[in-house]
Amino acid sequence: MSSNGDETGGLKQPAQRAAGEGGKFLLVRPRDEESYWQPQPANGYASVHVAPHLVPMDRPFSVGTQTVPPGGVVRLHSHTDNEEVLHFIAGRGKAVLDGAEHRLEPGMTLFLGKLRTHTFINDGDVDLHWAWFFLPSGLETFFQQIGRPRKPGEAAPEPFARPENVAEIEARTVFSTPRAGS
Repeated sequence: MSSNGDETGGLKQPAQRAAGEGGKFLLVRPRDEESYWQPQPANGYASVHVAPHLVPMDRPFSVGTQTVPPGGVVRLHSHTDNEEVLHFIAGRGKAVLDGAEHRLEPGMTLFLGKLRTHTFINDGDVDLHWAWFFLPSGLETFFQQIGRPRKPGEAAPEPFARPENVAEIEARTVFSTPRAGS
């Protein structure tokens, strides 16, 4: 319990409070994150834990998690101006990075510089789950615009199609112009 007698420290949900003359802090408890069901072919869901719209920051970045069910695919793509770190937490699958296939397993960490093409395929029999770190931010906006709001614990919806204007959404968020055949 905190000194003011409130076990949350008197913090808002998601929790944030001034840290003296320094910046803010944000504490996101399980089930309090923003979360969005993702369309085909990925299915599953993406959750946003830290982003500039959630807490003021000097250098805009975002952090979250993504869960892709068996058979799900994060399609081939790249990012023009963003660097990305993924840390795989559960499940097994494969990544295709600039055309080369790599097996994924829990505990692996992957850094992707800008314009590195990548896709993730859950060819296992359980959910593939990872944490993502994205600099500068923007991936959270893409997930929100192509997905549907999700409440933690609710049953997955039937698979649904990507929005008809997905190319427009990609162009105004964090994706590079797809190359022929992508």
